[in-house]
Amino acid sequence: MRRAVFRFAETGAALSALYHRARLLGAEHLPARGPVLLVGNHGLWGYETPAFFHLIHRATGRYPLGLAERGFFKIPLVRTVLPWLGGVEGTRENALASLRQGHLVVCYPGGAWETFKKPRYHYTLRWEGTLGFVRLAAQAGVPIVPFAGFGVDGTFLCPENERWCVPLAPGEKYRVPLGMGLGPLPLPVKMTFAVGPSLEPPPADAPESRLKHFRDRIATLVHHLLIRACHA
Repeated sequence: MRRAVFRFAETGAALSALYHRARLLGAEHLPARGPVLLVGNHGLWGYETPAFFHLIHRATGRYPLGLAERGFFKIPLVRTVLPWLGGVEGTRENALASLRQGHLVVCYPGGAWETFKKPRYHYTLRWEGTLGFVRLAAQAGVPIVPFAGFGVDGTFLCPENERWCVPLAPGEKYRVPLGMGLGPLPLPVKMTFAVGPSLEPPPADAPESRLKHFRDRIATLVHHLLIRACHA
């Protein structure tokens, strides 16, 4: 069952990449082996993730793991299937374990704040001052590779009105905006992903000021990559 679901999802990811004419720029910055933390912006509903992961696998032969919002693991069917597809519950312990096992791990610091953003926040990094991904890379001693995806916020049309949102899961503060595409399909927008050179994180015992400086540097690089992807 697990293998069948994975193969079905793999085919769906390839079709999604084809439908959106998805491209990956800067694939040479993705290591062929060894642990690395990819950090970048998230699209609406996280819909772009399968296509992005497909492009990474096609370029490197590696299956990336994605740190997923914990709220998804409160949904019965999702919490069963998501790990089969490379989704890891986004806890520090799980992330460290994945990196220490040598995986290529994808992190979206904005999490659900970016995934369920309203139209006025499209292509903004809603990282809310987080330092989690910097501390993670510093503790694991792995490089960070910044990336950005353009087109990822245009796949569905969502209203600004909060009434058109539903809770992610019982007890969760996040609300999922409802939207529409081209009938049952998403809008056929072109997706372009740009990857930048890796950066070594500060040491694990670095002061918070240095961690913040590094976080801001990564955010600036992601903004630059967004511009590159937009004009590619």
